[in-house]
Amino acid sequence: MRGRGLLSAFMREAGEYSRAFYEVVLPPIDIYELGGQLVVEMDLAGFAKDNINIKATAHTLSVTAKREEQTDEVDGVYLRQRPSRIHRVIRLPVDVDETVEPTAKYENGVLTVKLTMKGAKRVRIE
Repeated sequence: MRGRGLLSAFMREAGEYSRAFYEVVLPPIDIYELGGQLVVEMDLAGFAKDNINIKATAHTLSVTAKREEQTDEVDGVYLRQRPSRIHRVIRLPVDVDETVEPTAKYENGVLTVKLTMKGAKRVRIE
């Protein structure tokens, strides 16, 4: 029986280390340009929209999210790897116009932030 207790303790500790690892390296992001806007897409599945905070400057985008844990509804926890919080500061590849308010949408676990690029103008083709 002692072996099971040690194994259980090891698994809990390994889960905490892997969770901390995922909090640092996640979430994956895509950054691309579309019509004079810089678009940042970030996977944030499992986070409530009200628990996501975004701050933008001319050079960075900061995203912080926190997940509420549901420990009182389970009989036992064997492994927790999903991050309970995320804090990611992204250095933007181009300057964005701080006078134009960014827009954000959270749908199907994906956060999409659109920022207007500084000096970018949409050219209409006739």
